[in-house]
Amino acid sequence: MHFWSSNPRRSNKPDLLMLHGYGGNSKWQFVHQVGSLSRTFNLYVPDLLFFGKSYTKMSDRTEVFQAKCVAEGLRRRGVERFGVYSISYGGFVAYWLAAMYPEAVGRLVIVSCGIGMTEEQKKDQLNKIGRSALKLLVPESAHDLRGLVNISMHKATPVKKQKLEMAEYLLREKADLNLPILTQETLIIWGDKDAVIFPVNLAYELQRHLGPKSKVEIIKDTGHAVNMDAPISLNALITSFVLGDRFESSK
Repeated sequence: MHFWSSNPRRSNKPDLLMLHGYGGNSKWQFVHQVGSLSRTFNLYVPDLLFFGKSYTKMSDRTEVFQAKCVAEGLRRRGVERFGVYSISYGGFVAYWLAAMYPEAVGRLVIVSCGIGMTEEQKKDQLNKIGRSALKLLVPESAHDLRGLVNISMHKATPVKKQKLEMAEYLLREKADLNLPILTQETLIIWGDKDAVIFPVNLAYELQRHLGPKSKVEIIKDTGHAVNMDAPISLNALITSFVLGDRFESSK
């Protein structure tokens, strides 16, 4: 698994893991955030498997396997405890990372992620998209790519086979009725215009599932791609929330 990371690592800065979504690799998705967040955090930004320079010969396509690979990559870099910021598909990976490694994961930020969706909700959203979800997640043409951008943003690749396998797994995966309740403080961020991919009501459903250690922030006039539509507001929310863990641990 390929990582982009802060060099040199500063001992006076907390560590922050950034997990990208399905629309592209980390370098593209976080272009409006790395500069700002790197002033406060040591950043660790992996390309998830089959995005960017990351790959595996293993056949496992689950977000649990992605989470294990991320954890191993951080361990090899000597990162023992870290905050997490994740968006969309990255949120699925982050959720299982937090569930499996509670001693390592501090505060968690989940943006525009449909983890916890019921089977009925998943079918409704696929019907609203009105075209092949696989073609949108793994665009084959300029038309498909424009479709992905249009439904992701409110304001205006290689290893296709493996990406399709991951998308197929995600779409056919049954709703997890025993989704673990995380122990971490969790900030759930959503764009109020994300009506097609993951509608806003899912933010509040996830909050109810996680309980009092979670809270929701809704950013106005923003679609699914909050990182592109409202990076300044998003960066401010991430920074203030994740730094709160450092202040509390120093008391």
